[in-house]
Amino acid sequence: MSALISDDEIKYETELVWLEDIGQLDYVRQSLDRLPTRGGRPAYFRDGRMVGYAILGPDSKASRASGTFRRRVFWLLPHDRDSVPEGLYRASGPSEGIDPQTLAPGTKGRKTERSEGGPPSTAMQELGITLPL
Repeated sequence: MSALISDDEIKYETELVWLEDIGQLDYVRQSLDRLPTRGGRPAYFRDGRMVGYAILGPDSKASRASGTFRRRVFWLLPHDRDSVPEGLYRASGPSEGIDPQTLAPGTKGRKTERSEGGPPSTAMQELGITLPL
């Protein structure tokens, strides 16, 4: 879950690679996966699809026990809002879901009204205000 990712675990990220246009996505799920390399497209074994991943800088260290690196992977499941707008997440978001527009290398990202099924109130829309949750 994104709430369990600490800033220290992602401090060596240098780039986020997006495989899709995140401007069209209200949220993405994020997780820390143990991967054999610092960079490159990781193998994907979940249901759904991978929409992005992090690349680590040369200062990142592999686990002494496993030799793997912890890297963020961003993904969506088949029943997520982008595929099933009136489904389970039409007015909410998954616990590990965050607004992709709040992401940057080394930054966890956050939930917003948009990622949680918004929309913002009419007054907020008129003023151009969006608040993080």
